[in-house]
This record gives sequence, structure tokens and C-alpha cells, in this order.
Amino acid sequence: MPPKPLAEIIVRLAPGDPSRAILQAGHLTFRAALGRSGRSSRKREGDGATPIAAMRILYGFYRRDHGAPPQSRLKLIPIRQWMLWCDAPGDANYNRPVRAPFRKSHEKMTRSDGLYDICLVLDWNVAMRKQGAGSAIFFHLARPGYTPTEGCVAIARRDMERLLPLIGPQTVLRAL
Repeated sequence: MPPKPLAEIIVRLAPGDPSRAILQAGHLTFRAALGRSGRSSRKREGDGATPIAAMRILYGFYRRDHGAPPQSRLKLIPIRQWMLWCDAPGDANYNRPVRAPFRKSHEKMTRSDGLYDICLVLDWNVAMRKQGAGSAIFFHLARPGYTPTEGCVAIARRDMERLLPLIGPQTVLRAL
């Protein structure tokens, strides 16, 4: 019988660097990268901060052209070339997936740096959207050296692949 999905994942600030964290998932502990501006309880679009919040992990994306679908209890959507994520405050599609071509500000899901090869959508400003309160807050893969994100939480690919089978649609990522 597979293990029960994790109820929560805790993300705590690592000592000495506001853009680094320790991620605790049950008995597993991983290094993580946070936003370039550290953490904030008053998240705003473009501030580079990771929200201090409890965020349910809604679903995810993966790059089929960069490997087999990862094992997961979550709905995982293969990323296609036309997939974007709107980060334009004031647009009706703000903090939602959109299709290319899209003229307003957006994130390209087919990133060349591999950060979104596995990308989980956190419920930050998704279920209850507020314009300008931050968009595209994901749990994704980290750059080498765990350099800061734009406000997301990021871990190494090997750690994500180990953690993903333990994450279910009710799992909450709690950034403290």
C-alpha cells in the first residue's frame, strides 16, 4: 500500500541567507531556494518575495520533452510550446494560464533553463485572485547553487522526484 500523502510541507528560512530555506516534508529534509527579496507577508507583483503563507498544491506541469512523466498523485499537465502564465495586473487573465500569442506580460512555461521541467502550482492568489497581489508562485526546480527565485520555492530535481509521489491534492506548502 502506498504511503498516505503528506498533509503539509514546511519551509523555514535557512540561517544566514534570506533567499535560502530548509524544506521539511515528513521525515525528509531538503535545501530550497526562495525569492530574491526573501519572504513577505505583504506579497506584491514583482517584489521578488516568497509569500509567508499556507498554500495548497493545486496541480502541476512537466516537460514531456525533458523526461518521462514524474510519479505523482497530482494532476500533471504536459507543457506545450503555446503555454504561458499571465502576470499582468489588470488583465482578466491575471495569475492564470494563457495561450500564445499573448501580448500582455507573461511567464513562458517552456523555459530554456529547465526550472519548470517539473512545476507545481501553489494556491497563492489563484482561488481568490486580487490584482497585483502576486502571480506565478510555483514550487519548481532550483538552479545550481540554489540561487534566488522570483518569489517561488525551488528544490533540486532529485529531491522533487523523491517528494512528488508523497504530495497529494490536499498537501499544503507552509512557508514560514
